[in-house]
Amino acid sequence: MLRKIRICLQVVMMTLITLLLLGIGFGVNLWDGWVAKIQFLPALMALNFGVLALLIGCTLLFGRLYCSVICPLGIMQDFFSWLGGKAKKNRFAYAKENKWLRYSFLAVFILAMVIGFAPLTTLFAPYSAYGRIVNSLFKPLYDMLNNWLAGLDAAHDRYNFSEVQVWIRSVTTFGIAILTLLILGFLSWRKGRVYCNSICPVGTILSCFSRFSLFRVRFDESKCKKCSLCEKNCKAQAIDFKNGTVDYSRCVVCGDCLAKCKFDALHYTAKKPVATPHAVDTERRSFLVGAALAGTTAALAQTQMKVDGGLAAIEDKIAPKRQTPITPPGSISAKHMQRHCTACQLCVSSCPNNVLRPSTDLMKLMQPTMSFERGYCRPECTKCSQVCPAGAIQPITREEKTAIHVGHAVWIKDNCVALKGVSCGNCERHCPTGAIQMVDFEGPTGTVKVPSIDEERCIGCGACENLCPARPFSAIYVEGNEMHHIS
Repeated sequence: MLRKIRICLQVVMMTLITLLLLGIGFGVNLWDGWVAKIQFLPALMALNFGVLALLIGCTLLFGRLYCSVICPLGIMQDFFSWLGGKAKKNRFAYAKENKWLRYSFLAVFILAMVIGFAPLTTLFAPYSAYGRIVNSLFKPLYDMLNNWLAGLDAAHDRYNFSEVQVWIRSVTTFGIAILTLLILGFLSWRKGRVYCNSICPVGTILSCFSRFSLFRVRFDESKCKKCSLCEKNCKAQAIDFKNGTVDYSRCVVCGDCLAKCKFDALHYTAKKPVATPHAVDTERRSFLVGAALAGTTAALAQTQMKVDGGLAAIEDKIAPKRQTPITPPGSISAKHMQRHCTACQLCVSSCPNNVLRPSTDLMKLMQPTMSFERGYCRPECTKCSQVCPAGAIQPITREEKTAIHVGHAVWIKDNCVALKGVSCGNCERHCPTGAIQMVDFEGPTGTVKVPSIDEERCIGCGACENLCPARPFSAIYVEGNEMHHIS
């Protein structure tokens, strides 16, 4: 029964998290991002002590259920391990805990968090790793399916689907996502939960508490026939059938050993089983454990919408080299974003305007940065601040967003079409804050109208850069502010 409950919870959680990371929503904004905010590392980065206390308390009571039914990377590893079991049965054997390796990785991870070295923290954060896989590999496939359905719908004069742009937001992140999927898939297929119990910082932290869990998988020595099936099917390699012991720091309470035992010698209980003629009602207890963890939610994220691009694009825009990267409204500053973001890509996939993309800067690797080749940051949109589970982007209202200055526009004279005999003024017309005014300028062809920027009013939304008709480089672009300020 425990194994069945675990599988049901895994299916529910994996579906909700994947839909959220794909940017698929159902219109119930109250629960938006709930499944992301109960992930351990995002809750730690956001200093969400309520969630942390709940997860640690659950671990002290029931063991490392978090790794089995909440962590998406753990669930993904279970899937690959299950596939490996189809090829070769009874393939595991007990192995001693490698404490030196586990705690070395944890020490390096903590040090990287303290000094703000983002590449290490983002690479080894389990929830973030799964987020990158979904956003980089699965989302383009989902978008292509959406566009195919939109075309099919339009052919029958129905418009239930709207076309979206299909693009890879970062080649670097795409490559890291593929490499992560291949390495974890191979390790899980061959060795089960080796990543969780050797490298994963969350697994190591929770193992310190699961050693003292109340409910555990325990041997009933009076019934055990030493058949070794439990050990051979433990993907955590935590069961030593010869001595009748379980390493609870590595056990993820998957229930596989209970299902494989033919002699009812293993029980998930709070006390050591006593040899009695009556079997313990483990099914009822397992149901209660599962029910305590199975909160029903709907993961929501705004459906991708096609954004108008102003004048027809003749040539794709190229992002300018900004001296200071632009971070989303609500992120406070570039430094705050660097120290708190886990690069899970949830904000990137949730952005309906195609403004956010993973950074390729080594110190901010895969963390979101803003660029305006495909859209601009609409003043009424606060989606990224609503879904961020780590507190890197603080929740803001629409009214607050219109007053947050994330950057300022800069005019590049050599790129401006007005100096090439074209009457434009597109940047002035589309500036939502009225920060741009067209003024007289003596050009090579006479007096022309060019933009003049009031930096005190410019909030850095990027509408001017995105809708500028100059190609491939815009004649006006946004330079980021190191520290956001409010007008």
